[in-house]
Amino acid sequence: MTTLAETAPDVLRVTDRKSARAFVDTHIVPYADAYDRRGRVPEELLERMTAAGLWAPFLPRDTGGGGMDLVTLGEVHEEVGRGCSSVRSLLTVHTMVSWAVQRWGSPAQREQWVPALGRGDVLAAFCLSEPGAGSDASGIASNVVEKNGGWVLNGVKKWITNGQRADLFLVFARTATSIGAFLVPRDSPGVEVTPIEDMLGTRASMIAEISFRDVALGPDALLGPSGFTAGMVLTGTLDLGRYSVATGSVGIVQAALEACAAYASRRTVGGSLLKDLPLIQAKLSDMVTDARAARLLVAEAGRLKDAGEASTIMATWVAKYFASTAAARHASEAVQIHGANGCGHDYPVARLYRDAKVMEIIEGSNEIQRITIASQAEREII
Repeated sequence: MTTLAETAPDVLRVTDRKSARAFVDTHIVPYADAYDRRGRVPEELLERMTAAGLWAPFLPRDTGGGGMDLVTLGEVHEEVGRGCSSVRSLLTVHTMVSWAVQRWGSPAQREQWVPALGRGDVLAAFCLSEPGAGSDASGIASNVVEKNGGWVLNGVKKWITNGQRADLFLVFARTATSIGAFLVPRDSPGVEVTPIEDMLGTRASMIAEISFRDVALGPDALLGPSGFTAGMVLTGTLDLGRYSVATGSVGIVQAALEACAAYASRRTVGGSLLKDLPLIQAKLSDMVTDARAARLLVAEAGRLKDAGEASTIMATWVAKYFASTAAARHASEAVQIHGANGCGHDYPVARLYRDAKVMEIIEGSNEIQRITIASQAEREII
């Protein structure tokens, strides 16, 4: 059997920020706007990402990963987010599922799924949001019942990143006593995938609605001990996803800065280059400052994760809130600097603007982030 990595033998492995930047500049940046217009990432790029070891490089080497620390993973995801938020989103959800199986899976589950997830032979999607439940996970209506020693799953998940392409779904559903996480192969009878087209942002992330109708699952589908999921599996998995979104948001700010610096160095107004105008200089300096500040916040969250510190949860909330807010603000300024050119398809800033808005919503809306940060700060102070 030929693996995805073997179909792209010319691609070098990504091991750090430098190699990630080289990969992104070669294989993503020149094509990102085309992906956005087409509404999907081509299979060829997925194969190159597999060859580069991008899907789950944090997994142990003996399971198909690269043993990468989470600070470096954040740098890699930032670079991918600089190139294309849709591609970074695919990495985010795959990272979440891969980490959850490695962390909470039984020996049999890890043996079945982790090596394939690490190599990228199996791509994964995270299924939490529903038509009536987003940031408030307690509102999910999908349910499972025990039957014949296994489980029967029913429900609908919506806004599922990579839902159109994923081979494995990590589905959160209500059990008789709590919320459980279940590993559901795409080809399970009763699984129906409906593409969601024409999204505002991350248009190429192959978003879908996934319906589960009397999907029969074995007892080994449950990830983690029963009754344990809501408190640990969900919290830890969302924290890692939030970290990836924060890094990708830094990437958006950096992309906006690079696009504006290049444009301002060429465009003239009244005989002067834009880069020489004080108001433009002020906007660029703010981008530089916020990119550096957000990058430091993300790095601190990653360092705490690598150290196993519980405070990484709070650090990641802060990093995601600051970075996504900065991304939305500076992507808007980038369009302003480009003027009418920024409203069309000839420059990347329109895509950055739309993608940045999504960052303020996913993995917990910024309103939820602010409430959570304030509540945690009160506990720490009092």
